[in-house]
Amino acid sequence: MGGALRLPRPRPRWWLELLAIAWLCWLYDALTNIVPLRLQPALAHAAGVLGLEQSLHLNPELALDRWLAAHHTLGLVVSDYYDNAHFIVTLGLLGWLWWRRADIYRPLRNSLVLVNLIGFAVFWMYPVAPPRMLGGFIDVVSSTHAIGSWHSGALASHADELAAMPSLHIAWAAWCSLAVWQTSRRRSLRALAVLYPCTTAFAVIATGNHFVLDIVAGLAAIALAVLCVHLASGWWRTAGTACHKVVTKSKTR
Repeated sequence: MGGALRLPRPRPRWWLELLAIAWLCWLYDALTNIVPLRLQPALAHAAGVLGLEQSLHLNPELALDRWLAAHHTLGLVVSDYYDNAHFIVTLGLLGWLWWRRADIYRPLRNSLVLVNLIGFAVFWMYPVAPPRMLGGFIDVVSSTHAIGSWHSGALASHADELAAMPSLHIAWAAWCSLAVWQTSRRRSLRALAVLYPCTTAFAVIATGNHFVLDIVAGLAAIALAVLCVHLASGWWRTAGTACHKVVTKSKTR
């Protein structure tokens, strides 16, 4: 006889998923509330990051920022992309995974939650201001009056302006690429999965919102999150198998 038939894994309860999102939003808001108290250290850290990049000859931020600021229409398009794509794409993909791919949803969801927690921890311990808050840079998102801008108007008070390191824009984009790569073998979709974080990297640097090292840190954060979830899942399966063997053995005595 063959192995037992494996039933499709049920979707997690939707309200628990919404609670997890609400909890992350609450944590982010708590960090936002202390931004005024951490401005000077964050500016000093930003200057340090820029100085390190300059010593490594890895500092295209100012040139890209001024170039994009000089092209208003393109700047508006890139700014709208910066402000909205990471929410629409990430949450849309997360919802689709919950609905259609419950078999891989949980580890991907856990990785996304964990990378946010890693980011929040760094924001708390080592706040870094974005390049646009340093002298010589232009806040392209604000100057183009992008749709849904978190840099001005009512939304500005709800944004953590000192959360440049690591770049969660890049971490979320890399997570989306991983999710698409796991769910599709179509070359066109996989090509888009590679293009998406690359486009996001250009957008976050050219608008003056992140340093190159922020992007490196964002990629490292999502890699760490995925690794931790993978190791935890393996440990959980091993522990579950061991417990099952103990229970089975006790029943046969």
